[in-house]
Amino acid sequence: MTSTVPPTPPTPPLPPQGRTSDPSGRIGLAPDAVPTDNRFVNEDLLPVPLERRRWTTYNFAALWVGMAHNIPSWLLASGLVALGMDWKQAVFTIALANLIVLGPMLLTGHAGPKYGIPFPVLARASFGLRGANLPALIRAAVACAWFGIQTWIGGVGIFTLLGKVFGGWATASGIGGQPWTLWLCFILFWALELAIIHRGMDALRRFENWAAPFVIVGAVVLLVWVAVEAGGFGPLLDQPSRLGWGKEFWPVFFPSLMGMIAFWATLSLNIPDFTRFGAGQRAQIRGQSLGLPTTMTLFALLSVLVTSGSQAVYGEAIWDPVQLVARTDNVFGLLYALVTVLVATVSVNIAANVVSPAYDLANLAPKLINFRTGALITGVVGVVIMPWKLTGTPELYIFTWLGLVGGLLGTVAGILIADYWIVRRTVLDLADLYRPGGRYWYVNGWNWRAVLAFVVGGVLAIGGSHSAPGTGPFPADGLIPVLKPLADYGWAVGLASSLVLYVVLSGRADVTAAPTSYGSAEH
Repeated sequence: MTSTVPPTPPTPPLPPQGRTSDPSGRIGLAPDAVPTDNRFVNEDLLPVPLERRRWTTYNFAALWVGMAHNIPSWLLASGLVALGMDWKQAVFTIALANLIVLGPMLLTGHAGPKYGIPFPVLARASFGLRGANLPALIRAAVACAWFGIQTWIGGVGIFTLLGKVFGGWATASGIGGQPWTLWLCFILFWALELAIIHRGMDALRRFENWAAPFVIVGAVVLLVWVAVEAGGFGPLLDQPSRLGWGKEFWPVFFPSLMGMIAFWATLSLNIPDFTRFGAGQRAQIRGQSLGLPTTMTLFALLSVLVTSGSQAVYGEAIWDPVQLVARTDNVFGLLYALVTVLVATVSVNIAANVVSPAYDLANLAPKLINFRTGALITGVVGVVIMPWKLTGTPELYIFTWLGLVGGLLGTVAGILIADYWIVRRTVLDLADLYRPGGRYWYVNGWNWRAVLAFVVGGVLAIGGSHSAPGTGPFPADGLIPVLKPLADYGWAVGLASSLVLYVVLSGRADVTAAPTSYGSAEH
């Protein structure tokens, strides 16, 4: 009789060296593998530990509701109507733009839950450990300008509404051409924003959770109020387009579409700053898909309906919600609107315009700058450069500011997507993202392929920038006349050209995407 030897159970695979992971595919650094070179590492740039990645679908959806419901978003439709569109064309343009930008938002956001890294660290894979400062500083500069715009708009809103409650604010003695009471509202609002972000990302998550429904209720209350006052909606909904749907429409539509895309093109780069806290890919995909395109479209429609009602009530279309509410003498309504404006503006500004540059500046000098220091620098720079003048006219705001920003940011997005999805197929060596001399060191910390793709893509995207005489800073024939036909499609041109060029320059010879326990092995 022979004995039966039970089969040896298969040996479980060893975890990748220096990494930890969970069944959902999320990857972190093992405690003994944390890099220590403070030229490229600080606590805010390291991967979020697996146990702290707990943002759910609701958290991401609430984040987008909070960011999308703000005064500049409300005014987007008015800018398009001012350019000659009717309300249907304006809402359609905004809806399509946000569906388009959702694509790169989800693609770049994938690295967040998987690796727990912020945008500037993800950019190290394509640009190099030092080269990542190039896209990071571009993103930071744009965010600082947006921070100034939003903070000034919020301060003016508070000043306007408090002036209706207390009276006499607008006639206060002037400082720098503005009433001192306006500067006081601006400074207090600025300080409130920095106080919230100083408490960190968990405080931001909690703030967005309750801010989102509060702002929605406030917007609906405004709609109900104006509908009751108007006894229905006014003639704005019946106003025909001055452009029609023919040859006069499309030259306005395409640059406007690129401008609407550029409104959130900033977040399509640094969305890993938020998704790095995600409980998994499903949470960030569902949350963003539910939060971004639906919210922006409904908010645009809401702004059109409320403005239409204002035309019926006051005989003129009042696109600015603050100016509309200021027409009432109801103190309770004014105070409620004041709180809504404050919450809405804080919600978008600290999430969209402080988080990113705080990480980006920390990436520039990790030894000297942490997340909180970066946020303070952002607040100071955002005030000093006084970028609110960019919203002076629809032409300057949509075609020049948003178009230029969109072209550059689309170029960076194309490189990030090409590197992460096509070249590396989402496989990164987490520890080497922080290690000089590793596989992402390239040549002295710079990847010339990414820099060349950025330069070429950027020139193609914005080289043809042009302005009608007297409406902007560019020559009427374009900076580079031969590229003028591309200028109206800046974001798409930048993204597509940089993506294709980066893939061609990288080739498969440079990357050996070996499915080993160590991740990719390009050298």
